[in-house]
Amino acid sequence: MSIFNFYWIIPKYITYFLISKYETYLLTSPYYIYYILYFLKRNTNSQFRILTDISCSDFPERVNRFEINYHLLSIKYNTRLNVKTYLDEITNIESIHSIYSNSVWSEREVWDLFGVYFKNNNDLRRILTDYAFEGHPLRKDFPLTGYYELVYDNNEKLILSQFLETTQEFRLYQYSNSWNR
Repeated sequence: MSIFNFYWIIPKYITYFLISKYETYLLTSPYYIYYILYFLKRNTNSQFRILTDISCSDFPERVNRFEINYHLLSIKYNTRLNVKTYLDEITNIESIHSIYSNSVWSEREVWDLFGVYFKNNNDLRRILTDYAFEGHPLRKDFPLTGYYELVYDNNEKLILSQFLETTQEFRLYQYSNSWNR
């Protein structure tokens, strides 16, 4: 199986592809992600039947700051494929839960931590943060101060709301090696 087969079959959906020794990447627009993943799962030459994960990265200096990676696995051909797409804060992306039913959990995680909205996903709830949490903590522009956290106090048997403050000294990165003295 070759990634070139995909490029010749669906050329208008694929922006760029890269084949290296260990990885294969396919870059597409967020508007075509549903069609490409449907094709990759159903086509007999690819058969990427398993979605292993959906991951997201934040690059705030770019116009399309979010990079979303769909990690696919074909058991029949023993091949892995990463399908990438880029989008900004306003653009939403089509949910793929009708193609891969296990994507609901990963889409909830990306929405909770980065704020990327998945259209037609009916279960976008907080998954790793509190329901009253404001913002998305894995964005690079997320402030470290000025928010509240909910803490359970064993002595009072209550859930308390406390002001959260992380000092800025932990954000300073020193690249000097302490072993070389």
